[in-house]
Amino acid sequence: MPRVVFNQKGGVGKSTITCNLAAISASQGLRTLVIDLDPQGNSSAYLMGAQATEDMPSVAGFFENTLSYSLRSVAPSEFIVATPHENLHLMHSSPALGELQGKLESRHKIYKLREALQQLAGDYDRIYIDTPPALNFYTRSALIAARGCLIPFDCDDFSRKALYTLLENVQEIQADHNPQLVVEGIVVNQFQPRANLPQRLVDELIAEGLPVLQPYLPSSVKIRESHEQSLPMIYLDPGHKLTQALVALHGALR
Repeated sequence: MPRVVFNQKGGVGKSTITCNLAAISASQGLRTLVIDLDPQGNSSAYLMGAQATEDMPSVAGFFENTLSYSLRSVAPSEFIVATPHENLHLMHSSPALGELQGKLESRHKIYKLREALQQLAGDYDRIYIDTPPALNFYTRSALIAARGCLIPFDCDDFSRKALYTLLENVQEIQADHNPQLVVEGIVVNQFQPRANLPQRLVDELIAEGLPVLQPYLPSSVKIRESHEQSLPMIYLDPGHKLTQALVALHGALR
């Protein structure tokens, strides 16, 4: 099932959650694809490390291909690369995404990612889409293409206020473009159980009836090492408490 990890606020852990859930899927023998729609390319760097090169196939190449017509049809699979991890593949990000956005919008290419995922459905058991921290062409494309939506949430008042606008935007996409899209839940990230504010905010979200997922992902300095080594937690330290929380979260998703 295609799943998008989305939040309009930056720094909430979208790439970390995307890559770690995908790595867990792959480690369990599931054929897994990550699509990195963020021009910053954090997911791509996390999964590929030093093996990433500027000339490798990318999601920008896929979108650029939709702007031209050719006698030879280029399959979406031609823009996918293997990562160093078994069962885990990537549609790599590119800074060129920023340059392409205006052209794609003017040519009404908003449904092309959904069409590509329909073609790839038989090749992958799990597809995870990382998105930029903005409601733009790429995030809308992902929300239109996906079946499930995960919303990372940092426990502060600013994130909470932004959450309501985000949910309204997702509901608009559901109503206008993708009635099959389901908000699977809010992923509480960097949770500190001993602090009063995070627990209060989470309790209030639950009291409002919002779909807060458990377990909450604990704050850990280990994640920095994970990024530096380009090793998602399931490969770096399977027994770590953060890894175990991620595995439990993965198991809670359908």
